[in-house]
Amino acid sequence: MAPLGLIAGEGVFPVLVARGARTAGREVVCAAFAGNAWPELRYECDHFEWVGVLRLNRWIQVLKSAGCREAIMVGRVQKSRMYDRWRYFRYIPDWRTLKIWFTVLRHDKRPYAVLKAVADELESAGIHLMDSTTYCVEHLAEAGVMTRRQPTESQWRDIGFGWEICNTISRLDIGQSIAVLDRDVIAVEALEGTNAMIERAGGLCRVRGWTMIKVANTRQDMRVDVPTIGTQTIEKLNAAGAGCLLLEAGKTVVLEKRKVIELADRYKIAVVGYPAGL
Repeated sequence: MAPLGLIAGEGVFPVLVARGARTAGREVVCAAFAGNAWPELRYECDHFEWVGVLRLNRWIQVLKSAGCREAIMVGRVQKSRMYDRWRYFRYIPDWRTLKIWFTVLRHDKRPYAVLKAVADELESAGIHLMDSTTYCVEHLAEAGVMTRRQPTESQWRDIGFGWEICNTISRLDIGQSIAVLDRDVIAVEALEGTNAMIERAGGLCRVRGWTMIKVANTRQDMRVDVPTIGTQTIEKLNAAGAGCLLLEAGKTVVLEKRKVIELADRYKIAVVGYPAGL
């Protein structure tokens, strides 16, 4: 098989993809986003280079020079950094990125539009983006209660109440997570990201046991837009007083799943995959 390209942002997700691909017998060539990807990712790849977040042509050069025809793009890019005072120096786009901006994104800069435009540009350069869970399907959320800890009756009611609300804010590209208690929305995720929303919900709600609902984008493209949670999410939820976490089964990656479930049980946080006869 030809080498697999890995376009990597922050977090453990790129590490899991690299390990899974190499276990499947593929060499991994990584174009890692400077300032975002973990430095230790280099030890999981056969070839590793740092690239700028907005240097799309460089991503393509790194992958094509190594013979990649397929790639997976995973990992976070901290959007809040794109709005700091030095952004015009840190994030200088190359000609290919500028072309996408002027032809596609000037009138629609929502995350879905950006990711789709990037995927289309990679395809036009001869690099096909694959489903990002291809080499780590064992980490997808399963339907049903995944922990020994079961949701309480009030948490089940909050799940039923919050599911459609969360899907609505996702469809509007506002965010993909909400915090709910007693059928009241405590917090809604926006630019700050899931972890910051959890902290804010904990500050606003002093009663323990609230529920977080996290969904995939209603127009989810598994190549570029897969929500993730990990042990840090569970730690944040516990510190903020949450008692239940609802995920969209088959569309959400639970990074290091066994560790996450064990940690959630230790903190008495129920983790549920939807749908499962809810």
